[in-house]
Amino acid sequence: MTTSAKPGPRERLLLAAQELTYAQGVGVGVDALLKAAGVARRSLYEHFGGKDGLIAEVLRRSTAEDEARYRATMAAAGDDPRARLLAVVDRLGRIAADPDFHGCRYLAADLALTDPDHPGHEVTRAYRRALHGLFADEFTALGHARPEFAADQLLILVDGLLAAGATRPDRRPAAASRELAEHVIDSGRPA
Repeated sequence: MTTSAKPGPRERLLLAAQELTYAQGVGVGVDALLKAAGVARRSLYEHFGGKDGLIAEVLRRSTAEDEARYRATMAAAGDDPRARLLAVVDRLGRIAADPDFHGCRYLAADLALTDPDHPGHEVTRAYRRALHGLFADEFTALGHARPEFAADQLLILVDGLLAAGATRPDRRPAAASRELAEHVIDSGRPA
């Protein structure tokens, strides 16, 4: 006979917040979060100091998972930096085409969190720095003439693909993004 342990209040809050903030945005109410987690308000303050701390921790947890997915996607594409970068764009295109896609969690959080000092902003900035580093490393390995700038361009393209996937899926953002990514990659390659 096996028994599964029910997650504690902290983990239940994180799971509920991760789901609800993606589906409804970071503006989801505290009462909805507490109800979904099945915890008392006191647990929120004990574990996270309040909703802002919970939001920042949800973003932090999500970034770790998403960075691992980027790395796995690139690794599965092999050793060619061009193929690795395009694999990322292709995967994001498939994600953005999913009917349950609600947009980029990080872009949505940055737009919704109007307090510039909200701890969530540092998490999203660190996440984008990590992605920029991944992309810049691939552009460097490719021999791109401007790897840092190309990584900037690819990050803008990723943000655009994910935003368009959520707001204008009928415009085929995946195909347009793939072609733009090829241009960014190929424009700085050695002859």
